[in-house]
Amino acid sequence: MVSTPDIIITIAYILFIVTIGLWTGSRKKKDAVTSSGDYFLAGKTLRWPMIGLALFATNISCLHLVSLAQSGFDTGLLNGNFEWMAAFTLVLLALLFIPFYIRSGISTLPDFLEKRYNKACRDWLAFISIISAIIIHIAFSFLAGGIVLETLFGINMYTSIIAIAALTGLYTIVGGLRAVVVTESIQSIVLIIGAIIITYFAWNKMGGWENMTTVLSENNALDKLSMMRPVGDASGMSWMAVFFGYPVLGIWYWCADQTIVQRALGAKDENHAKAGALFCGFIKILPVFIFVMPGLFAYALYHSNALDLSSLQHTGANGETTLNTKGIYTVMITQLLPKGLVGILVAALLSGLMSQIAGALNSIATLSSYDLYKRFKPETTDKKLISVGRWSAGVALLLSIGLLPLLNQYQSLFEGINDVIAHIAPPITCVFLLGIFWGGASAKAAQYTLWLGSLLGAAVYAINKLNADTTLGRIPFMLMAFYLFCACVLMQVVFSYIYPMKHTQQSEKLYWKSIREPLQAKGWSGMANYKILSLLLIVVMAILYWIFR
Repeated sequence: MVSTPDIIITIAYILFIVTIGLWTGSRKKKDAVTSSGDYFLAGKTLRWPMIGLALFATNISCLHLVSLAQSGFDTGLLNGNFEWMAAFTLVLLALLFIPFYIRSGISTLPDFLEKRYNKACRDWLAFISIISAIIIHIAFSFLAGGIVLETLFGINMYTSIIAIAALTGLYTIVGGLRAVVVTESIQSIVLIIGAIIITYFAWNKMGGWENMTTVLSENNALDKLSMMRPVGDASGMSWMAVFFGYPVLGIWYWCADQTIVQRALGAKDENHAKAGALFCGFIKILPVFIFVMPGLFAYALYHSNALDLSSLQHTGANGETTLNTKGIYTVMITQLLPKGLVGILVAALLSGLMSQIAGALNSIATLSSYDLYKRFKPETTDKKLISVGRWSAGVALLLSIGLLPLLNQYQSLFEGINDVIAHIAPPITCVFLLGIFWGGASAKAAQYTLWLGSLLGAAVYAINKLNADTTLGRIPFMLMAFYLFCACVLMQVVFSYIYPMKHTQQSEKLYWKSIREPLQAKGWSGMANYKILSLLLIVVMAILYWIFR
């Protein structure tokens, strides 16, 4: 059980973040929240460091800290691919997507789809984006946070979730994107510091890298250090599944999901947006070492009898004892850290939880106001838009809490969230990629691809959940995402020839005429240039993959 000093530190941190969020969002200066542009896009004043930290904070939640540690214990560094592959996707965001988003002056990604395709595409993406934000960014995060807080403090999971929801919703709904980004920047730093602390203590307890590799060798588990697994690997995460499947998930998540991209849309200018995305790409190197690696150390400590996991053992009806590894991170916190530092780690977990929820709520508010309400009532005032956005965020909180019992059925929350994404992402990734690279991608084709592709993804997901012992059920979800994407590409190409594109003056400017065109923007001079930063990030990631191949 957590000590009194740790409880005090945790409560103090929560009050600090809520106070900062309320103060930032409500101060009455010339940059105060007085219009919908200020509220939803921070008045387009964000600079690259804040954008990069906010992107990272919105991506990383309590779910990641808990589940990546669990995956480190179970499968080693394998799930670190979701972190490192994101760096390549963020390069795509900076080079290919941000220029169109910034230059077209959009407020939301559905707005972009309307300008490139038609209103039907906008409406569908707005609807899917809101649903995915509620499930993926909020509900799963609530679930992970509730499990941890219940284990550490003995508080009922739903009680703790409702309390965190109320506090996070308070400053997010009042302050808008500026409050979200400022608090996210603070929370990113706290989260990283907390993760580094537990990594250090796990490393120190283990006695270093060589001792860990010795234990892994003794237990025939050296493959846990490999990021690349052979085709047919039992994990379902072979190198082929990663390199073919992840881009489908990653492009949707990092380049076409409102919750993430909204931070870049609030940038001061295009260069700040690009640099912020690339800065986040460099930060994404860290999670493998400070989120996944502690779980691997926990595995080695457990097999060295230096970590007591008896609290995670469960005896089944047949008398067989199994280990419920969902609680690995909680056990590490309580057994490896001294008093005082436990409170900091709990604050780090809450940082991830609150930042993820705050970012998603702000995006839901934006989508509901701009892409749904204003779509049918174009004369709506800014004051009314903000009010609609705030009410939408509140309803989203209630819906996400209602989904918790259903989502709690997944054995691994991290695999659960990616399984859901794998069936949502393919049609959206398809229409965005073809839309910006192929002038012939037509509006009707995109519309039908979004509809039919989403229906196909939902049908496959339902079949797998109702009966996993089928040919479809045996396909790893990463490869399934790739197959669904291929089906959507075929769909859109065929429909584009059946219903040819008739470009408007606006849509004519919203696709690249050649592969070299994205690199023609001059950018900042010196090392800060987006081309140099992109190349550097790609080289660093290639070296890391070579080392941990």
